[in-house]
Amino acid sequence: MDNNIIKYAVSAQRTEITEHFIYLKLADRCKDEKNAKVLRTIGEQELIHAQYWKSKTGLDIKPDNFKIIRTVFLARILGLTFVLKLMEKREGTGSKLYSDLSTVFPEAGNLSEEEKVHEKEILNMLDEESLQYVGSIVLGLNDALVELTGALAGFTLALGDTKLISLAGLVTGISAALSMAASDYLSSKAEGDPRAKKSAVYTGISYIITVFLLILPFLLITSKYGALAITLTTAVFIIFCFNYYISMAKDLSFKHRFLEMTCISLGVASFSFFVGFLLKTLMGIES
Repeated sequence: MDNNIIKYAVSAQRTEITEHFIYLKLADRCKDEKNAKVLRTIGEQELIHAQYWKSKTGLDIKPDNFKIIRTVFLARILGLTFVLKLMEKREGTGSKLYSDLSTVFPEAGNLSEEEKVHEKEILNMLDEESLQYVGSIVLGLNDALVELTGALAGFTLALGDTKLISLAGLVTGISAALSMAASDYLSSKAEGDPRAKKSAVYTGISYIITVFLLILPFLLITSKYGALAITLTTAVFIIFCFNYYISMAKDLSFKHRFLEMTCISLGVASFSFFVGFLLKTLMGIES
């Protein structure tokens, strides 16, 4: 057998046995028994595929322990669904590796197709609480980005000191977060949603976190224009991370959502900056 083919087969075997342990460890840490069962089902399939490659290589291949630890850690931080979707899209065995191997092992093509279809069906069954409240998170995040970037841009022109700007921003942000959470609760409750309280909590928390990240530059540096530039960059970074997460976890378009949220947030900030400059000039305020 060609050395390159042996190398590819060993790589496929290591991938399969590694993913087998990943799924089992994720299942052991999963509190939802339904999701745990789904993960164990996929894990058993990965073991069968690993055993197939073992029959071809004749080797006992150890799993990639670093990859197992890294994946389990990311699942705890970013959520189960996101990590599994990432594995499915980037690290699944239905890749060019299997296409190359199928020329020597025809069964490899069937294994790849079987795995892709089966994993997609099972992963779509996964139910994670945080993804049920995506609408509430979007509400808090988007409103904080639009309102606070605009307010901070206006404050930067109207106020002369970064401490005053951060104070005004914190008062505005915290008040708006409580108001938004209360509005979300009342709106959800009026519609008879039994999850009204949790929805409001997700909205409020996402708002507060965004407020803190946007105001942080004004607390750390003395140049108000430098702080504003960092805040706007932070806003774009938050939009990027959030939309990447959601597009990956829920199979949505990333580019359209990212550009839309970025244009709205920066557009409001630019307009508010202009309004602050205009009012400052008309009222003769020096800063």
